[in-house]
Amino acid sequence: MVIPKPIKIGAATPYDFQGSNMTAYGGLLPVVTMLEKLQFQELIEQHVTIKRLTTSMPGFRFVLAMILGIVRGLLRLNHLQFLGREPMLTGILEVGELPVQSTFWRFLASLHLVVARQLLEVGQQMRQRVWEAAHVGLKEVTLDTDTTVQTVYGRQMERARGITRNTAGRRAISRS
Repeated sequence: MVIPKPIKIGAATPYDFQGSNMTAYGGLLPVVTMLEKLQFQELIEQHVTIKRLTTSMPGFRFVLAMILGIVRGLLRLNHLQFLGREPMLTGILEVGELPVQSTFWRFLASLHLVVARQLLEVGQQMRQRVWEAAHVGLKEVTLDTDTTVQTVYGRQMERARGITRNTAGRRAISRS
């Protein structure tokens, strides 16, 4: 079996949609380019405490591999095995092949509870950078997460029929 050589991937990497190196995972390149421009690696290295020294990849690359797996729609760490030798992904991560699943689990187990708060800080910084890059100058953002379902009798205004599987006849509020 011939193992393809990893390609050095960066923000300046040319790409097209007809080239011989285009893969099913080629959509990762714009994501990685965005992360590089937003200095994601520097944020992780500054804010996240990673004490475990690994021989297969630096801590940042483990985090990046898991994020890229999520972007690709992988639901579990063991799904990374399907991408283990994908040239685009290994080129982005600068490795010959991805570590085995147990290495990812040991890496995650080595992270302390304080890392969760640190990752929230990284997420906040990334959102701020994206909004600044997009020149979004909102002073306030309101997220409406109201999922209230009220029982309605008759034909009430501003009501829409909702889907409530367990209770027939209930309606969801529609706020237009």
